[in-house]
Amino acid sequence: MFMRRIAVIGAGYVGLTTAACLASLGHRVACADLDHDKIDRLNRGEVDLREPALAGLVAEGLSSGRLSFAVGAADAVEELCSADAAVEVVILCVPTPMGVGGVADLSAVEAVLEDLSGVLPAGSIIVNKSTVPVGTAARTVELLGRDDVFVVSNPEFLREGSCVQDFLEPDRIVVGSQSQDAAERVAALYSRLGAPTVLTDAASAEMIKYAANCFLATKLSYANAIAELCERLGADVLDVTEGLAHDRRIGRAFLAPGPGWGGSCLPKDTHALLHMADSVDFEFRLLRAAIDTNVRQHQRMVDKVREAVTGRRHGSLNRVAIGLLGLTFKAGTDDLRDSPAVAVAELLRQAGAELSAYDPAVTADHCPPSITGLLTVHDDPYVLAKGVEALVILTEWPEFRALDWSRLADATKRPLVIDTRNLLDPAVPERAGFRWVGLGRPGKIAGPA
Repeated sequence: MFMRRIAVIGAGYVGLTTAACLASLGHRVACADLDHDKIDRLNRGEVDLREPALAGLVAEGLSSGRLSFAVGAADAVEELCSADAAVEVVILCVPTPMGVGGVADLSAVEAVLEDLSGVLPAGSIIVNKSTVPVGTAARTVELLGRDDVFVVSNPEFLREGSCVQDFLEPDRIVVGSQSQDAAERVAALYSRLGAPTVLTDAASAEMIKYAANCFLATKLSYANAIAELCERLGADVLDVTEGLAHDRRIGRAFLAPGPGWGGSCLPKDTHALLHMADSVDFEFRLLRAAIDTNVRQHQRMVDKVREAVTGRRHGSLNRVAIGLLGLTFKAGTDDLRDSPAVAVAELLRQAGAELSAYDPAVTADHCPPSITGLLTVHDDPYVLAKGVEALVILTEWPEFRALDWSRLADATKRPLVIDTRNLLDPAVPERAGFRWVGLGRPGKIAGPA
């Protein structure tokens, strides 16, 4: 069976998924991270990430001996080297957060390269799987200072909450390098997946990741704009997007309107591409408009709440008790990074509202101070509902559909729900006595409930 010795640097969503899945494909993998406690837990088979099937793959990899964990990149490389074999591929899966002015912060990538430059075997391959600006592969060659090590760009396309599925059932594998042989060696790592493979140069591979994420962000902003237009013209956005979805040129994905897009990827990647465009004197007006539309969407949700509660577009929310259903940036994850739900909550708080929240993946005991300073987190949705004047659905958790809406109505001061995800069948809360307000759906707000 085809097998490579692979070091994966970084044990976050991308790194841990990559390591566990490559081990399941038969490769010998060592995964490294700087967090000693995390590595200790992983060596015991304890996975903190909320990712279906990931814990099972980690346990399987540890049991088979194909997967191990180490502290630090150099230790992971050395663990795979022996008298008769050496590490062949090192995959970088370290954070590249948004830096000043929107540029991607590559300090973690640079630190790892410094650690690795003296321990990489000749003929080995460095793979950038982290999302990095176009031109990073060429810069990696310079930073390594090694002409006997190859550099390949192999961007990931994993969604939080379905990382394992996305890795093992990919739409495509993208591999870019100035070395055809190195690109083919990296592509061969995924041969058992049978996915279409795009072999290209490194700069194009890097660009593909940004182009994909920024297109999806633009599509979401477009869907939100259409939803607002539907409200003003009396159309139903669900019927409109259903009509769009049957068009094979458009597809169904990323057409659902909501409180805005967020998470760990789309905000930083859109700003990074905008910064790259500015650096070469290209005015990327379409992308800038998509970002501006998304920021505006947060305020639009506040305006919907304001009008639903007060009956006036500029009514006061001062000291109005509002319960938020959902805090994470999307269902199926516990990730609060750049969450549109949190952005809306911050604006509601600035408007004077008194906030409480419930999210199936966020507990009061493990909530960051940035959230607890903004609102009160409850571990029970029915406790959350006591005395509030409105419930606002901000994350599309399917669990919210199964709530006892009659019980919620009895608990609230005013049975009003603003559904910014169009998650509910309106008939369900309405039968329980709620007034339901959706996004881009028929019906005008005539006044407070």
